[in-house]
Amino acid sequence: MKPRDALTVDLFDGFLVPVERAPKPGALDIGLAFRHVLVEQIKLSPLSRHQLSARMSELVGHEITKHQLDSWTAESREGWRFPAEYLPALEAALETNNVLAYLADLRGAKLYVGKEALVAQLGKLERMKDQLRRQEQALKKLLGEQE
Repeated sequence: MKPRDALTVDLFDGFLVPVERAPKPGALDIGLAFRHVLVEQIKLSPLSRHQLSARMSELVGHEITKHQLDSWTAESREGWRFPAEYLPALEAALETNNVLAYLADLRGAKLYVGKEALVAQLGKLERMKDQLRRQEQALKKLLGEQE
């Protein structure tokens, strides 16, 4: 086994590879937990709920009220659910990707944004090059070109 270079060490030391999860029946009933994630992210924001709903309204092009936001996040409002189509606007207004990261984690995935996405793609390309190099060596060996 060849030693890893310094770049590879930086990329993967302490990195847990996400594994797709096979959920058990009922395991993805995340209504309450999802509301808690939304509430937590809203509390971390310097924006008031009025400001947040106004910013979301601006981003989606129609009105989202503070009352709607309150209803989507209140445990007592069982019949209300946060619409998935508003999630990009919520996260843009909150300047976070934590809600999407939470959802990705539920399925064993990892969310990469910006440079993280490029680093992940670069790592994927490196693995592909290694795999192609091994296939090339195996073919050359079969053809008697390499020992």
